[in-house]
Amino acid sequence: MLVGQPLYRVSDGVRSTHGQDGAIVLDIHQGQMFNLNPVGSRILELLESGLAEPDIVDTISREFGASREIVENDVREFIGSLKEHKLVAER
Repeated sequence: MLVGQPLYRVSDGVRSTHGQDGAIVLDIHQGQMFNLNPVGSRILELLESGLAEPDIVDTISREFGASREIVENDVREFIGSLKEHKLVAER
């Protein structure tokens, strides 16, 4: 893990169920439900396990066979969306 990279924690009110087709995420505090595709589901799982963003990018790039540059941008945008919806926060 790189020093200085933010670590994220999934908010306390978030419940998720992951499956082959992605994930269903429920924010019990805001009463909102989200559907994630398989890539989004995997990113959320990696966030839940405590990985930093660069490690998530490496894992997604390897597991889904996509270029690191594309994955890096997509992961950053996805985490930004999760933060915007208050599903994750920086530790």
